[in-house]
Amino acid sequence: MASQLFKTKSPERLMAEAAAPERQMKRSLTAFDLTCLGIGAIIGSGIFALTGTAAAGERVTSAASQLTTPVINFIQSWLTHAPMVLGRPGAGPAVVFSFVVAGIACGFAALCYAELASMIPVSGSAYTYSYATLGEIVAWIIGWDLILEYAVGNMAVAVGWSGYFVKLCGSLFGIKFPLWTVTDYRTASDVLAKGGETLQDFSSTTLPLIAGHPIAVNFPAFLIVAAVTVLLVYGIRESARTNTWIVITKVAVVVFFISFGAFLVNPTNWHPFMPTGLAGMMGGAAIVFFAFIGFDAVSTTAEETRNPQRDMPIGIMASLIICTVLYVLMSGVLTGIKKYTIYLGDSAAVATAFASRPWAQALVSAGALAGMTSVLLVFQLGQPRIFMAMARDGLLPQYFARIHPRFRTPHITTIWTGIAVAGVAMLTDIGSLADLTNI
Repeated sequence: MASQLFKTKSPERLMAEAAAPERQMKRSLTAFDLTCLGIGAIIGSGIFALTGTAAAGERVTSAASQLTTPVINFIQSWLTHAPMVLGRPGAGPAVVFSFVVAGIACGFAALCYAELASMIPVSGSAYTYSYATLGEIVAWIIGWDLILEYAVGNMAVAVGWSGYFVKLCGSLFGIKFPLWTVTDYRTASDVLAKGGETLQDFSSTTLPLIAGHPIAVNFPAFLIVAAVTVLLVYGIRESARTNTWIVITKVAVVVFFISFGAFLVNPTNWHPFMPTGLAGMMGGAAIVFFAFIGFDAVSTTAEETRNPQRDMPIGIMASLIICTVLYVLMSGVLTGIKKYTIYLGDSAAVATAFASRPWAQALVSAGALAGMTSVLLVFQLGQPRIFMAMARDGLLPQYFARIHPRFRTPHITTIWTGIAVAGVAMLTDIGSLADLTNI
């Protein structure tokens, strides 16, 4: 029994099973495509939302907040006999080093993925690597962990995308939607209870009734997931091309922020450079670590890469290096435009930096929207391929291992995961989904 639970498959057997004619997918991705997929997964809304928090910190005063205070704060307080500060101290302008530290930490994991993806070029990612090294039971656990991670993460991103989309339509085109069509029931109830100026953002605040019960459905979240699902079923080449254009758009926005913002930098805002010392810089690294998540999704496309042994390491490492450089430059400009303390409690620091220029704010919001779209696409691409790999190994019904005869994509798992993600996203609030992603 124990030997069955921990049985492994050799890399040669895993690759042979994936190479069966009825299971072969279209090999059309290049190193450039993989790099764009990596950038698409990494640069999401995190860089637009977290940089200000990492620079200014999270100051709290309750005793319960000791649980969220980094251990290094306690060590530094004990060594220097300085007063204990609860919460996360801000890195200040040294947030640029926070990104470097987080990038290096992710780099070690990326090197592992790069080596394993070239050694075992199969679509299961960490699930397949675990099957080859640790055994079936461990692989089964990791497989479901990855599926839930991608699914819940995409649900949260879809709801966040909806919020950005609605705000962008209102600010750029003056388009307003009925409250019940752009949010879930819980959020709609909170908006109605709060009242005030928020109600002016919607064309109607009346919730329709079905069988006497008020309803609210987040249609934008549903529609963006549905659109991405259709694209992924249609083909990997088309999906990669779409992702490339989205990545070009959001990288252009980041480059615009860096180049335009450089002319607005006041060097005095960089002093003091490291106001809270090492604790602040490391605390900032812990916060911005989230902005690097996603490069592992590249490894799920190994079976659709022309030369995975060569291109997989290039795609994974190049995307991480490019994103790290962009993050460092962007955070340096952000803390140079305004004093870092201004960003305390601000979840849209990049937009705040251009507060006096509405057109630039709108451009940044468009970049954030593009960022979330590519994250949706890449994660929704990776999740079905892990499902497919598990089905191929007999851990799920063989029905889920089917490949579309024309498009050569895992259409069954893509459609089912799309239905699940879209269905939950249109009915669940962002807070609940964010809590689930933190489990």
